This record gives sequence, C-alpha cells and structure tokens, in this order.
Amino acid sequence: MLRVKIRENEEDSFKYSVSKSLKISNFQKNIKMELHYRTGLSLLFIGFLLSSCVDSSKLEKIPLMGEIAAINEEYAPDKRVALFSVSAVKEEDTYILRGESNLPKAVEALKDDLKEKNVIFVDSITILPKADLEGKTKGIVTISVANIRSNAKHSAELATQATLGTPVNILKREGDWVLIQTPDKYISWVDSGAIVALSNEDFLQWKKAPKIIYTNTMGYVYSKIDKESQILSDVVAGGIMEFLSEEKGFYKVGFPDGRKGFVLKTEVMKYDNWISNLNPTGENLVATSKKFMGLPYLWGGTSTKGVDCSGFTKSIYFLNGMVIPRDASQQVNTGKSIDSVKNFKDLQKGDLLFFGRKRTDSTKERVVHVGMWIGNKEFIHSSGSGRVQIGSVDSKAANYDAFNVDRYLRTKRILKEKDKALVNLANTPIFKD
Repeated sequence: MLRVKIRENEEDSFKYSVSKSLKISNFQKNIKMELHYRTGLSLLFIGFLLSSCVDSSKLEKIPLMGEIAAINEEYAPDKRVALFSVSAVKEEDTYILRGESNLPKAVEALKDDLKEKNVIFVDSITILPKADLEGKTKGIVTISVANIRSNAKHSAELATQATLGTPVNILKREGDWVLIQTPDKYISWVDSGAIVALSNEDFLQWKKAPKIIYTNTMGYVYSKIDKESQILSDVVAGGIMEFLSEEKGFYKVGFPDGRKGFVLKTEVMKYDNWISNLNPTGENLVATSKKFMGLPYLWGGTSTKGVDCSGFTKSIYFLNGMVIPRDASQQVNTGKSIDSVKNFKDLQKGDLLFFGRKRTDSTKERVVHVGMWIGNKEFIHSSGSGRVQIGSVDSKAANYDAFNVDRYLRTKRILKEKDKALVNLANTPIFKD
C-alpha cells in the first residue's frame, strides 16, 4: 500500500486527514492512495509523486492491491481512528500478508475475500494490541497534559493531547514510545513517561475508585496541606484524580502512577457530583468557552495550555460532559445540519460553524476550521492568528470576520443530539464506573 503524508499549509487552525482514491488510469480503478494532510509539505509534492514516483505498470504489479484497498475503504476510511496497515508480497504461488491492524474483523474480512477467490496466502498480520505487552493494554495519563504525536519522537507533529486521568488503549510499544488510542478513538504516539500501563484488572479497579475533576482553568497539586509547600504537579481543567480524603480545605488525591498530593477543594468537584450536576446548555457552553479567551493557539492542543480550533471546541464540550471527535473534519460529520447558506438566524448557542473550501466540479469540499456560535451574530474560535477570540458574521460589526465568513461552509448542532460519535459522560463510564 502506498502511503503519502502531507500537511497543507493553512494560515489558521486546520487539522485535516482523509483517505481518498486517485484514478491513476482507467484500468487501475482499484488502486488507492492514502493522502493524509498532516505534514508541512507543499501540494506540489503530489504532482511530483504522480509524475516521477508512481509508475502505472509497477502499480499493477503490487500484490493484492485491489483486495486490500477495498477492505481498507470499508473498515478504515479514517486513518486517525482506525489502523489497517497491510500489504502483500508474492512468493511463487503464495501471497504473504504483512502489516498490522487493530481491526480483527477487517483482517478476517480480507482473508475471507481471498479464500473466496481461491488465493493461496499466509497470514502474517499482527493484530494489535501486540502480545508482547503482556496484558498491559490499558493506560492512564499521569501528567497534567500528555503531548500525543504523529510519530514516535518528540520532534514529530503534535497530533493531540490528553489530560491527567484520561484512560487510553495501548496498542504497541517502540522503545520509549507507546502507540495509544484515546477515548475519542484517535490513534497516535505518546512517550511512555506520560502514562502508566495497567492490566485490565488493575484498570477496572482504578475506574471503580472515587474521583475528583479539576474545574479551574489551571492550578497545582501540592505535596502538603499548604499552598506554600512543594508543588507535586500542575493540573488543568478536566484533569481527573482519585479522591482519597478531605482535610482542612483540601482534598487528598491520588495520581494513576501512585503519587499522592493535595488540591484546594474550591478548585475541584467530586466526579459523581460533577456528572450529576452537568447541565450542557448553550448558555453553559458559551460560559465555558469564554474562560479560554486569549488562550494561545497551539496546533494539536486540546487543553487550557493551548488549543487549535477543533481542540478548542472539543475542550468546551468535554468540560460540559461530552466527548466529541478530535478534528474539525470529523466533527462536521456529527450532529444535525442547521445551515449552509449563511442564514445565521436559525443558529443557537453552542452550534458549531465549519469553514473551508467549497466543493467544485474537480475538487471535494475541505473542512479546515471550526468555531462555536455564542449568539449576537458572533462565534468564538481559536484562530491561527494567535489566540482564542470572538468574531462576528455582521459586516457592520467592529469584529467582523470577513475571512471566515467568506469561506463558511455550514453549521451543525451537536448539543443533545444522538450520534455514535458523540459520547455523553453521564451515560458512558469512561472515567469512572
């Protein structure tokens, strides 16, 4: 399988990754290429690739390319949330299937297809999680904000983040790096020091333990019942810790890696109380969003240390009890359609506005930016110009955002909508049973 990773230059917040088919020629209708707009290369590279690197006669000889591509399209169309990296080599009359996947059903579907076609093959595909993890396939973030990267190195692109106490699935290890899947299904790499690996049994014990959630924008966990004592860790909004006891205006809390410290009661809530008191209204979403005002733009950021556009909307909804997809191009596929013709009068607070490039006769629509409607003809967003700010769709307003209005695509409503990609924490025990 040919894989090209390309991140298109955009002057504002943009996370975009999509698999698409390229018709190399009429007789190669099954040839697929995965285009991931994730690196800083120019689109001119595509032309170079097609003109100099892709030889149609060689593509025709790629073993089982059509069969693998068909399964890939059906089971793993979005490489951010599904892993199906499979190829084949031919040795005499036998095909050797190689690669890895976290989708056993996809692998079985490929094998069934080959059997029906009387293809002789040997299955050497690794099913993730890998066996050498020795059962420790669950993990929990142990630091305030874990930086999760597109490749297993610190210099790689920041793909997303996860806050303290976030549970993850561990798929494999490479040196000091771990391939994980977050609750929003995102698959990326994190350094092993940012998580603790647990067996399923230990993970379930952790989930059962009473928890607290940090509700201030930022703060600290102290080593003693004293704000002047040594800081144990910083903590950001949404951080989850184990509740141990209550002492003199502090809660004693436990970290997933065993550390214990103290946090001010006024800065946290007991998780069960937080869940039961959640009231995810448009007004509350707006109130949460304004706590982020002026926060710096950070590509890949999903915390109060910095956010990109979709990380901002994701964080707003998480702090109101909902886990939504990571990227704008994923978020746009959820919820209910409200508008696509700039008829902003039907919008409600909390609705998500999507921006990008409209579909043409020769190109597909591309979603590159997202913001949230706050009423009064305004939306709030993490702008590539540097910070979280408020723009207006009213051409007469001082904060009129002509650039984004010109590339407006549509508005979707996700608040209280039923969608398998939208997780309500009140109904789904991600952090606590």
